Amino acid sequence: MNSGSAKLQRTLFIASFIVPTLLFFSVFTIYPTIKALYFSFFEWSGMSQTKDFIGFDNYVAMFKDPIIWRAIGNDYFLVLGKIIGIMALATFFAVALTRFNFKLAGFFRSIFFIPNVISVVVIGVLWNFIYNPQIGFLNSFLSLFTKDQVTITWLGFADHTIWMLLPPAIWAGIGFYMLLLIAAIQNIPESYYEAASLEGSGQWRQFWTITLPLIWEQMKVSILNIMMTTLNGSFVIVWIMTEGGPDNSTQVMGTYLYQMAFRQYHFGFASAIGVLILVLSLLTTVILQRLMRQETVELG
Repeated sequence: MNSGSAKLQRTLFIASFIVPTLLFFSVFTIYPTIKALYFSFFEWSGMSQTKDFIGFDNYVAMFKDPIIWRAIGNDYFLVLGKIIGIMALATFFAVALTRFNFKLAGFFRSIFFIPNVISVVVIGVLWNFIYNPQIGFLNSFLSLFTKDQVTITWLGFADHTIWMLLPPAIWAGIGFYMLLLIAAIQNIPESYYEAASLEGSGQWRQFWTITLPLIWEQMKVSILNIMMTTLNGSFVIVWIMTEGGPDNSTQVMGTYLYQMAFRQYHFGFASAIGVLILVLSLLTTVILQRLMRQETVELG
């Protein structure tokens, strides 16, 4: 076989993997993004055949809308809360299940991962029952410590309901990121910890000087993934649990987009919100990458 034929076969082999992926990405990501940008310049109900070109009016109206600013604030509140909550708990459990000799470590890994195999819709419905003021587990538990039955409407306070969405969001994400960090920790040679122990370093110091630097790359990937999935995927759990209320207090950009498109039939305005989500996701990714920039520590 001559070199030209071998090079052609190698090129075709590589293309057989790249082309289908590129086509799939183009059809389901690039094309909808371009169409959303196009529709954002029109006044369109989404149902009629005619669209009125209005230029940047949808963007002007969007930035004048107080609800969109609340939605942006709620999105970033969930991003920050999930990053802190998920990463702190996932790191704690990952270290505990790898650095300490738990006989039931495999069992606990499975238990923590269960929320990741449950539909987000099911998680939202489940936590709705937990927060239910009449038959919910949370009020029933608190009633054990009071004389009267506790009937707090956990999802009914405009100023605090967004806080109640953090526990289910954090609970749903711990298992996946815990397994990522467990895999990273298990790749660290045991000799590093043995040498640190001989030098008198305790578990806490070993974590800061050995574990954390060597799993930092996995932690950065996890943080970026939490950010992107939150800005682009908070819609489901927010809509299932609160539908953006009460009084738009839990609106995120995804729920507001859905409301404007499929409840109020302002597809042009909703498309502008979609473009905003894309832009904020890209900007936040760049900012986080710069903030988390740190020299990679490689295993010797």
